[in-house]
Amino acid sequence: MPNKPCIITDGLPHWPALTKWTNAYLTALLQNQIVSLHFTPNGRADSVVKPTINSDSCFVSAHVERIPFPAALEYIAGSEHWERGAVAYAQEQNGCFMSEYSLLAQDVETDIPWATEALGSKPEAVNLWIGNERATTSFHKDHYENLYVVVSGEKHFLLLPPTDLHRMYIKEYPAAHYVRSEENGEFKIELDTPLRYVPWSSVDPYPPSSQAEQERMLFPRYFNGPKPFECTVRAGEMLYL
Repeated sequence: MPNKPCIITDGLPHWPALTKWTNAYLTALLQNQIVSLHFTPNGRADSVVKPTINSDSCFVSAHVERIPFPAALEYIAGSEHWERGAVAYAQEQNGCFMSEYSLLAQDVETDIPWATEALGSKPEAVNLWIGNERATTSFHKDHYENLYVVVSGEKHFLLLPPTDLHRMYIKEYPAAHYVRSEENGEFKIELDTPLRYVPWSSVDPYPPSSQAEQERMLFPRYFNGPKPFECTVRAGEMLYL
């Protein structure tokens, strides 16, 4: 059946990245490379946030800094930064693999032959994302077919079919972004200028315990409906989505 998500196993054993991509290897190869690092106070970039109890919710993007890769990897891996309230995630899009990580192209296939044949075209963008267990992605829909490969660690997904769109409580939210203080590292939220609105899901599938009951009352179509599909993609596996 076309467009049905599936996990593909044992399809990438020939990728050198699966054995070569250690922190030491990446740091040595990319020691002079500047990359985009995204910071949030809680690991939730590109998500709906209510800045204060009395304010309206908005769609907030991460604070982005361009820094050398070794420093970026240290931010991502270093627990001392988490304690200071900053979660770092290398999550640049728009083809960042070739623009920021092209030195790693020798270790992977940016164009997977069988996928190109099956999907009828070469990939429009190839991205590399590096994060830790605190980095999460809010509910969203992709307008393109994706192949999501995990090289190290694992990634957990909650999946819903397109027919469940009505359960997502899509709403137009004013766009905003985090700004991080250079003095103390604290975050504040600023609205984008000019003002624009982003249609986004209002549902947080894992609300804080203090807000769980309220969230269930606000979004009953999601919380009282069928459970989403859950899957875990592990190192060497690929999710077609």
